[in-house]
Amino acid sequence: MSTSSPATRSLSEVSTSSAEEVMRLSLDLVAAAGQTIGFLRDVAESHWLHRTPLLLEAIRRYDELWMPLVSDLRAESGKPPMILPPLDVEWVWFCHSLNPVVYRQYCESRFSKLIGKSAIFNQENRDYAVERCREIWVHKYPSESFENESDSGDLHNTKIPQTDYLLGEVSKQRYLFTKFSKPYMLELVYLIAAKNRYKDFLFILQRFPDSCSTFVPTSDILLMWITHKSYPTAYAMDVKEMEGSTKKVIESEESVNDEDLEAMKQLWERAFDQPYEKSGCPAIGGSRGGDGLKPPPIHWAITEVDANTKYRQLLPRFLLEVNILVKSTPVTKTLQTNKSEEFLRFQLLRCHRDLKINNPVSSIPSNSWRKMVHLYCEFGTKGMAVELRRKGGFCVKGSKRADYKTFMWNELLRAPSITLDGVVGGRARILASITPPAQAPYLLKCVPDRVTDDSGAMVSEVVLKMNQYRPQEGRWLSRTVLDHAGRECFVIRMRVGGGFWRRGTNKPTVVKWEDRCVEIREGTWSYVAGSIGKAPEKVIATATPKKPSQGWHALWSFSTGHELFIRSEASTTMSFDIKNTTSTESQVRLVSGRKMQYQHEENDGEEEGFVTLVRFTEENPSGRATGLLNWKLSAVEFLAEEDAAFVLLLSTSILRSVSEMRREDVGSLLIRRRLQEAEHGARDWGSVIVLDGSVNSAHVRPWYWNAKAVMAREGVDYARKNYSAEEGSDELYMQALFG
Repeated sequence: MSTSSPATRSLSEVSTSSAEEVMRLSLDLVAAAGQTIGFLRDVAESHWLHRTPLLLEAIRRYDELWMPLVSDLRAESGKPPMILPPLDVEWVWFCHSLNPVVYRQYCESRFSKLIGKSAIFNQENRDYAVERCREIWVHKYPSESFENESDSGDLHNTKIPQTDYLLGEVSKQRYLFTKFSKPYMLELVYLIAAKNRYKDFLFILQRFPDSCSTFVPTSDILLMWITHKSYPTAYAMDVKEMEGSTKKVIESEESVNDEDLEAMKQLWERAFDQPYEKSGCPAIGGSRGGDGLKPPPIHWAITEVDANTKYRQLLPRFLLEVNILVKSTPVTKTLQTNKSEEFLRFQLLRCHRDLKINNPVSSIPSNSWRKMVHLYCEFGTKGMAVELRRKGGFCVKGSKRADYKTFMWNELLRAPSITLDGVVGGRARILASITPPAQAPYLLKCVPDRVTDDSGAMVSEVVLKMNQYRPQEGRWLSRTVLDHAGRECFVIRMRVGGGFWRRGTNKPTVVKWEDRCVEIREGTWSYVAGSIGKAPEKVIATATPKKPSQGWHALWSFSTGHELFIRSEASTTMSFDIKNTTSTESQVRLVSGRKMQYQHEENDGEEEGFVTLVRFTEENPSGRATGLLNWKLSAVEFLAEEDAAFVLLLSTSILRSVSEMRREDVGSLLIRRRLQEAEHGARDWGSVIVLDGSVNSAHVRPWYWNAKAVMAREGVDYARKNYSAEEGSDELYMQALFG
């Protein structure tokens, strides 16, 4: 690194300390915001809670039972009681408190005081508070059920004066959780940074109340704001001096025009010399969508269960969002250089070194921040290098590096605002921000490998010598499963032949149809010489072909307890049915093509090979896509809640059945050698997704948009010409696969 460049510094060191000194909050917003996200998630998953009859009953219970109860208890103790109401009542209370003016008027007109909420953040304490409330409720209201039983038919027809208003408020906030459903929003470092930015936001409301006609919050500030408002007494105390300005803050469901958003950005930059929007913190509303940006083409979901922790070789995949913004330094105009010959290059340190984003220095504004890079990448990319380069060098189109700055993800995570800035070459201020890494869907692909025998050893002269030339019995087509980083994690084997090969006398023969099973072994190959090795010992799942019932063309019985039925509707159309013989907790459906969140306007027109895995549960009665398979290319993507072995069995079984039904090698099953892969680290699969149009490559888009280009294999023709007689001829495998 050039010694002329100042050291990278945290924005907390350059932003004004006035907001920290002036704004004092009486509530632990970090803990409260985490609790708010969990509460909104519970509400979103409680589909019963959004039916109108039940909401009307919840409003009645809130107004006639809960508020008088909590008011009486507060009068006895002088402070909010440490109890919590049932979920339906708490939801109405939460929505009511989001309009502080109306809520205050309601409380003062009925109870002559503002009713506050106890700060209970620990889950055990919350459970206790609900149970304590149940005891008090049953004692005070013996004829009223603690739970909402509106579906029982015993409805109260009383309509309170606030019914229409509260029903509108509750209905308006039904999808509020979608704004805070990104998994990184629960991370402590994100919440701490959000609290600090919220205090800056309040500082602006207090010091510059007339600078904007409306104040547009970003998603992190919005989270803190609604959390703050949901604790009415704390909110009233903290914003007392800026009550007029808070009325100009845009609500979560309101639309925003671009002029108001631009005015807010400029005000923030003047006040703090920082860009207003950063990674994970888009402005809400505006012409770009409900929360400021189009939904990213990444299926992120908060998950508490990872079904794959039992597989030691399968490591989770973590993604983060990256924003790089640039602004000219004040001394740029005095530098005697030709800016037209200079440009900035942005490049990841690992996993996708082929990615190079260039921007001319002459395009960098001097009076505002400009976003140069916006992407999602794996945490394994380590960081990003920003280079100042000048045209020229050893070739006509070459360039020389004049200076550079490196932003490491680990260093950014240690920065209080998850943001760092620095100067490159004295010309440009570079500001990098990221979101905390969050677990993303698994990505697995199956690549061809050598034929193995019944013991799992590759059929090879090397193994024969090690076994003192004892013939290797049995023949299995083998596939190595690689994760997103190219690491081996499973081996899939498909039984094809029995017997052994001996020069001039014996050769393997096809096994019976019902014996052509599929097995998955956990672990990596044990290599004994070069690429020759033995499959891992542990078999974790199997699939066995069965005679299908009438109307179906194929049936597979899985060791996981599932049965997969396959039918060919037309030349390229497939239909499926899955039955679970051991559990009824959830239903699984396979749908041909890229559906739900995998359906995108930029998808290529090739739907054949894609199958969407949809799971139905009580929380998601209409179904939720938990995986995407491309059996033709042997590539799968799935959420952590899905078992990798089950998904791989689905993909392999479908490929086997389609190959048999069409009597052709639709998925390169006849290839029996490891094919050449792209150099590791050059453009690793799924390592980066660029959201803007700055890079025109299928490898920086979601893989399923153009799967053929991303999963392209090399050396297919060459591989088919180099098989030994010991492995078995093409005829053996064609007879086993196609009948």
